[in-house]
Amino acid sequence: MPDPHLLESVFLIFAGAALLATLALFGRQPLLVAYIAIGCLLGPHGLALVTDAVHLSEIAEIGIIFLLFLVGLDLQPSKLHNMVMKSLLTALLSSIAFFAVGFSVMLAFGFEFREAVVTGVAVTFSSTILGIKLLPTTVLHHRHVGEIVVSLLLIQDFIAIVALLFASGYGTSLDSLVSNLGTIAIALPLLSAGAWLAVRFLILPLLKRFDVFHEFTFLLAIGWCLGFASLAEAAGLSLAIGAFIAGVALATSPIALYIAESLRPLRDFFLVLFFFTVGAALDVRLLIEVALPTGLLAALLMLIKPGVFSALLRWQGESPATGWEVGYRLGQASEFSLLVSYVAITAGLLGKEAAHVVQGATVLTLVVSSYLVIFRYPSPIAVRAELRRD
Repeated sequence: MPDPHLLESVFLIFAGAALLATLALFGRQPLLVAYIAIGCLLGPHGLALVTDAVHLSEIAEIGIIFLLFLVGLDLQPSKLHNMVMKSLLTALLSSIAFFAVGFSVMLAFGFEFREAVVTGVAVTFSSTILGIKLLPTTVLHHRHVGEIVVSLLLIQDFIAIVALLFASGYGTSLDSLVSNLGTIAIALPLLSAGAWLAVRFLILPLLKRFDVFHEFTFLLAIGWCLGFASLAEAAGLSLAIGAFIAGVALATSPIALYIAESLRPLRDFFLVLFFFTVGAALDVRLLIEVALPTGLLAALLMLIKPGVFSALLRWQGESPATGWEVGYRLGQASEFSLLVSYVAITAGLLGKEAAHVVQGATVLTLVVSSYLVIFRYPSPIAVRAELRRD
């Protein structure tokens, strides 16, 4: 029989999330802020109506798996080569600048070296969800700004995957770290090759033969994602990295787009739980204690990111208007920042105070950045009618 407490928790989470999501849309806010807020409200540091953190955290990890599977599905080699090469230098140089900001702030406030490193890595990313959601369809598909935004986000997503790979392989001792890195160096190429072979000689023939049965395509995609994720974990990698490899292996298939669209609602269901657990882990009293580094980090990111992107893009020949628009659209921290902090906490790389700085600064930048974009540039949820583009 299902656990009544778990069912009650799921009901409270989604009912509350629906309510706050409605308010967030009226306030022109990204929905993930609503999911984090309901976690703060209902979690153990709020009203304590949902306290079964262990079960919810395990369920939420499925959302991370599907998120990285879908990221992999979008990373087609030809698409990467054409778009990424144009923006590679900008992405790498900007990442170094943003890393320096996060690293310096954490060291200045007395946090440990490894916490400063993790924070620096976490804040290099911009929000894929927010960046894409605030791009009108016409901008995304027909305008140069959309191409630059998407290519920069793709490179950042790849850097995030590498960061997650190293964080999940982190050990408490040097011997353990070397052993884990050795396992990764061996297992990663072998699993990648195995995934490519399995897709070519098993998955694609099955999809081609039974593609008229949409429920079979849906089921096979889920089975492939979760099955290969489990195989990767058994080989010494993480579930999330296995899901990413499974997605990349399928990315060249003509059916990849259909699979991605089919799985998005399922991913979103579990991601609500993931962002809820992030909010539930936030202790408001602890956030107040680290308010100064949190606020300073968020402010510096929102001031520096647009300027750095603008300067680098103008150096590469883009117009000032294009540079500033891209900069403001990517001028926040990312859901990957939350994911990196989540994995780093599990691996013992971040303490509670440092994690709250990263998570608090991320939420602040997501909120403020969304307002900066919708008041200045075309978007589906722009405040002014002349800027509203679907």
